[in-house]
Amino acid sequence: MSGVEKKIVTQDDHDIRLDKWFKRHYPALKFGNLSKLLRKGQIRISGARAKASDRVYTGQEIRVPPLHLSADEISAAQPTEHSVSDADAQMLRAAVLYEDDDLIAINKPAGLPVQGGSGTTRHLDGMLSALARPGDSRPKLVHRLDKDTSGVLVLARTSKAAKELTEAFRRRETEKIYWALVVGMPRHPRGRIEMKMDKLPGRLGERMVETEDGKPSVTDYHRIDNANRRASWMVLKPVTGRTHQLRLHMAEIGHPIVGDGKYGGEEAFLGGSVSKKMHLHARSITLPRARGNLVVTAPLPRHMKDTWDLLGFNEDDGQLAFVEDE
Repeated sequence: MSGVEKKIVTQDDHDIRLDKWFKRHYPALKFGNLSKLLRKGQIRISGARAKASDRVYTGQEIRVPPLHLSADEISAAQPTEHSVSDADAQMLRAAVLYEDDDLIAINKPAGLPVQGGSGTTRHLDGMLSALARPGDSRPKLVHRLDKDTSGVLVLARTSKAAKELTEAFRRRETEKIYWALVVGMPRHPRGRIEMKMDKLPGRLGERMVETEDGKPSVTDYHRIDNANRRASWMVLKPVTGRTHQLRLHMAEIGHPIVGDGKYGGEEAFLGGSVSKKMHLHARSITLPRARGNLVVTAPLPRHMKDTWDLLGFNEDDGQLAFVEDE
């Protein structure tokens, strides 16, 4: 790799340690080499010298010096077009909900990770070249969804669009709406959940908990329907965007999302004909555009559609959520 790079921190990487940022984006760079570059002041955050423990925030600029990685290391760190199977390329193209010269919105399937990690070789980020136009670079991620969450996910076609979308997310100019099926029936049909949350220390795998000194998190909710109080259809609007926020919030009020064993345990599985898959779907996203807001909506995945039919829910009823708040 030659030349200095200037990378803008996206919402996905908001408030993480700098060493974790490098692990995500430059997995071939060894920690010892990262530490050496930091000691020499070659890595900077918005012009200032940095430490591995420094936290990075949306919109900041990270100076990345030449890393002198081998061709094999670079190849391992950056997915290439030939790594996309024909089946995956076809699946991804069929998932496109909307596209223009700036962005692409897809309906991410449940079970597909957005980015790679330990032991994860098949992920959305490694397939994005399938959506590139001839002569263009691969689309860029500007936000994420959990592996088991389906629904609308936005990609930027250009670096300029990526920066603008990242800023829109940071300034909360976007609106995300999720549909979920939860265990039981929340007492209040409408409300707001507020708590401080942080990563549970000392555990393998990412898990969030409520803490006294954690980061603030806020979710508005509207109960649309219920099936004999056994399960309820919830429309959720996250005001903040913390990791696993909706999953933790629903579990903490005693109504975990159906299929979410991590936060709901055995209680999260209803049994019978109801799928064991996560019942959490990014239903729609509203983005500011020059000619007015763009609203993209994703149809329910098959397992949630089957559950909605089983429980007798009418999808049209979901359009009424939060209307009175406008």
